[in-house]
Amino acid sequence: MKTPILGQAYVARSVNAADNRMVNLFPEAIPNEGKEAGFLNRAPGLRLLTTVGTGPVRGLWSFNNNMYAVSGNELYKISSAYTVTLLGAIVGTGPVSMVDNGTQLFIAANGPSYVYNSVTNVFQQVTDPDFPGAVTVSYLDGYFIFNEPNSQRIWVTSLLDGTQIDPLDFASAEGNPDGLVAVIVNNREAWLFGTNSIEVWYDAGTPDFPLARIQGASNEIGCAAAFSVAKLDNSVFWLGKDARGQGIVYRNNGYTGIRASNHAIEWQIQQYGDISNAVAYTYQQDGHSFYVLTFPTVQKTWVYDVVTQSWHERAGWSNGDFVRYRPNCQTAFNNEVILGDYENGNLYAYDLEVYSENGKIQKWLRSWRAIPSGQNNLRRTAQHTMQLDCETGVGLNGVDPQDVIVNYLLTESNDIIDTENGDNIVLDYATVQGANPQAMLRWSDDGGHTWSNEHWASMARIGQYGRRVFWRRLGMTQKLRDRVYEVSGTDPVKVVILGAELLLSPTRA
Repeated sequence: MKTPILGQAYVARSVNAADNRMVNLFPEAIPNEGKEAGFLNRAPGLRLLTTVGTGPVRGLWSFNNNMYAVSGNELYKISSAYTVTLLGAIVGTGPVSMVDNGTQLFIAANGPSYVYNSVTNVFQQVTDPDFPGAVTVSYLDGYFIFNEPNSQRIWVTSLLDGTQIDPLDFASAEGNPDGLVAVIVNNREAWLFGTNSIEVWYDAGTPDFPLARIQGASNEIGCAAAFSVAKLDNSVFWLGKDARGQGIVYRNNGYTGIRASNHAIEWQIQQYGDISNAVAYTYQQDGHSFYVLTFPTVQKTWVYDVVTQSWHERAGWSNGDFVRYRPNCQTAFNNEVILGDYENGNLYAYDLEVYSENGKIQKWLRSWRAIPSGQNNLRRTAQHTMQLDCETGVGLNGVDPQDVIVNYLLTESNDIIDTENGDNIVLDYATVQGANPQAMLRWSDDGGHTWSNEHWASMARIGQYGRRVFWRRLGMTQKLRDRVYEVSGTDPVKVVILGAELLLSPTRA
């Protein structure tokens, strides 16, 4: 029988109901021409491009053939050849909001703000006495639009000049008595996010203040985190909050919000405590459009794919456990998707043909119910074999020991012992990682509460495309008559999973 390994991440409040975890894998649907309805693809790796400053990378922006990065307390300009130039100092530690008007780059640093003129090469702090500070900034019809900290007010700068502010160029979002959290322009309309509501304004061209509220363009869904607001797929996405609670991810449908998250994602978010520091970025790759939402307090990253309307996790791997995903912000530059590191000054490119995070292990994982939904009759089963339908023969080429090590044993210390030539040669596992990539299978017979040991199977050395990935003698299901499987891997190789076939037989019990 086909066991339902495909799908999305969905770990319910009770793992007995659903325990479908997916880390560093994402699904792709296939039209009728495909072997299956879809497959699971390995998430892109991180290819190091350059390092700017000491980090963390607090914001990225690109325009006029240059990229700009706020790293630590400094602003840098990076050319297309990745030549790095220091422009000046920026205060603060948290994320920054950046936007340009074609000539000037405006950087809002949660109060203090800065403008870099790409023509005159002048970088300066905004010192106009009427400037109240800016939390987030956007651009519309020649104006920089920003929200004042701890207020209901939005401001505009002078036309095409972010350094000048008229003391009367502000307005209040007063449809609801909540404070403004963020502002973003989408389709030439300014979305004003409050803690409990949203208003949408447009450029009315009025002489005193150019923006005006669109009548009826408001709703009572607010925003829980200023830097969760991001544009994608001709829409706006954000982490929601209102008078009744918080923790739902929304995207707009017209002037209202529709739910993009599901109960499993929302249950996870509810456990995170303070979510006001959540940060998000969006990107597009191979036709997939991703909203990437990170919760720094708990070091969790959730990713929504607009195309498949599915969620998965992204994470790093260190000391035998998943850790915070390194990307912190994003921009498109030099025909690449560029990411900034949350901890240091590294800039990476997303690369679907790189299978590590800047040389460090990128572990992938998928867990799923053995028996399809609605088909478990609660009888014990003897589970004989599992075959993973995946692309094999993906081992790395050019690894020195691979011509020597064909059959081997893996010791508890992760050394490789050659068993073919009888020499008992012990080699460092790191030197052969990827030469004979392994998939690791384990299972749970109590719904996902406890797990078996790992059982390894080869995904085949380079060129062995006909090799099958098999596990045998999987045992009998226990008291709950239910089994959850989990497959994972750490080798730096291509991973494409099309399905899995499980051979089982029922018993009388």
